[in-house]
Amino acid sequence: MTYPETRRGDVVETLHGHPIADPYRWLEDADAPETQDWVRRQNEYTQAELAGYPEREWFQTTLSAVLARPRAGVPASKSGWYFVGRNDGTQAQEVVYVAESLQELLDGGRVLIDPNKLSADGTDSLGTFTVSPDGKYFAYGINESGSDWTTFRLLDIATGDAVDDVVTEAKFCEATWLPDSSAYLYLHYPTGGRSEGTETTSLSGGQLKLHRIGTPQSDDELLLAFPGEDRLFISPEISDDDRYVVVTINAGTDPASRLWVYPITADGFGEPIKVVDELVDEIFFIRMSGDQLVLQTDRQASRGRVVLADFDGTFTDLIPEGPHALQSVRGTASGLATITLIDAQPVLTLYALDGSGAQVVDVQGGGVLALNASTKQDELFIGLSTVTDPTVSYVVSASTGAVRALPELVRGAGGYESPEVTVTRQVAGDVPYFLITRADLDFSAPRPAMLYGYGGFRISIQADYKPGWAAWLAAGGVLAISNLRGGGEYGSDWHDAGRLKRKQQVFDDFIAVAEHLRDTGVTTPEQLAIHGRSNGGLLVGAVMTQRPDLFKVALPGVGVLDMLRFHLFTVGAAWASDFGHPDNPEQFEDLLAYSPLHRVQDGTEYPATLVVTGDHDDRVVPLHSHKFIAALQHAQSAAEPVLTRVEVNTGHGFGKPAAMIAAEWADLLAFAAHLVGLETPEQ
Repeated sequence: MTYPETRRGDVVETLHGHPIADPYRWLEDADAPETQDWVRRQNEYTQAELAGYPEREWFQTTLSAVLARPRAGVPASKSGWYFVGRNDGTQAQEVVYVAESLQELLDGGRVLIDPNKLSADGTDSLGTFTVSPDGKYFAYGINESGSDWTTFRLLDIATGDAVDDVVTEAKFCEATWLPDSSAYLYLHYPTGGRSEGTETTSLSGGQLKLHRIGTPQSDDELLLAFPGEDRLFISPEISDDDRYVVVTINAGTDPASRLWVYPITADGFGEPIKVVDELVDEIFFIRMSGDQLVLQTDRQASRGRVVLADFDGTFTDLIPEGPHALQSVRGTASGLATITLIDAQPVLTLYALDGSGAQVVDVQGGGVLALNASTKQDELFIGLSTVTDPTVSYVVSASTGAVRALPELVRGAGGYESPEVTVTRQVAGDVPYFLITRADLDFSAPRPAMLYGYGGFRISIQADYKPGWAAWLAAGGVLAISNLRGGGEYGSDWHDAGRLKRKQQVFDDFIAVAEHLRDTGVTTPEQLAIHGRSNGGLLVGAVMTQRPDLFKVALPGVGVLDMLRFHLFTVGAAWASDFGHPDNPEQFEDLLAYSPLHRVQDGTEYPATLVVTGDHDDRVVPLHSHKFIAALQHAQSAAEPVLTRVEVNTGHGFGKPAAMIAAEWADLLAFAAHLVGLETPEQ
């Protein structure tokens, strides 16, 4: 194939004694006319290629139907109001509804905010929202074009009227209200003004600030900052007894936490009590129990436990470590609600505040979307998904365990019918994975398959919903979802076994699953596509450059692909907890060994590849994808196509309009199906 021309520069720099060529360094400047022209030409080339794939129309029609189904999110009860997001199937973004009771919400409620009116193309989205304790204000964060940057605004909930109060340049936070509803805390990243395009400069540390309603942002009070330690992330919350601001401090994405507690006084805040002041163990604040804190931690408990903590940092077990990984804990009016993962499948359990009376609640689903609970009320809400259905929400009594499904949250009926599927649990050596197939498939011969993975940052991958899965399964494709080391499915030891010097283990695990699919006759290398996003995009880039013989198609999305320069852009340096840091000579050697961009070798037969990114991605900036695809196009010796798809006015994926989601999935799946030989039903 004759790809659009990409200029090769002559940049070479010596890093830790290694001469490193970087011929596509110029693609790092997203705003440069040459880069924008390159993106335009690459997109035109990709669209022309995909236009010749007969599978594309079927996937576009099917994905449009999948996303046209009416759907609803998980209800939340806050300060006397009930909220839920809904989409009637025609909207780019979910609309937020409010009511004074659960029954009123189930009956419909009223529209509080419609994010579809924020921008003409539907790319501005509602990020977080919180409610002032007095029930007056709805504080919502707006993310423009999929950016991580957040602007906070207020609504009067009773009237729906906008309040003249705005906070800008916030990131990685929500509005955390003080008990008297006069002010909220947020994380400010002062930039001195930022461009509307993709930010490529490295972020400095965030500042925990207090914004008083009705005052200018310039008057906001600084509560906490670490100017000499730029990568410390700060997460505040108010204790359920309204006595403290509890602050969790992390070094980037490392789960290890410090825990500081600020007493709330009549004059503001007292000096912090440093309950835990070393970055050693993962710690989450759950609630108060009298004068003690209830915490979730992995201290001396890889799979997690719940403890009572004194302010001097002494821990006492409430719920000891069990045989399964503790995923999350919430406070309820009766005590505690936990989610544990039993072989990567979620289980909801209720406890008294002293850790007694464990009661498992019968709720069904492959992945947990939200667990919304409060120490001030008996009812809690949990939402789960399956690989083919986006949300089933339940209301649960924390005191009795009584459970009720809430299908009436969805307003509207009909639409796409997902195929009936079979989910089984398989193991490749010691690497578990889900094998998912359409229930009526004949396996007398290997079939086209999609293998998905992530393997990082203690994130647990479950058999949950993605819009593309329903379409792939309906077409007759096999789906495998892998649980790789580096994730959190089996606790912190499982995570530690796949990070830093052991990161290669993640790639080896993924390769082991691919080989197991081959060796058990499920599929063949000529029929196997692989997919992952973000850290999963790194995974795909790593394994396709290490074992190009094992896969027919590679679909890396918004991936971290230049492991020698990721730390120089936006929040990239925060990922050193999993990847290591390129400035560290020993860790540099580990990174160089698997960096996808630097493993691309001229004259190699690589799998057919479609790289996807967003031009406003300010988390994993698009330069990773640009440089990687340029290198692949230069190196490819096989006849297989190597393409890129750059979405305009979107970011890392969050808040993407439904039509864009459908189009991206349709292109990914059509590309994969065309090349692995999956015949769509109309063929």
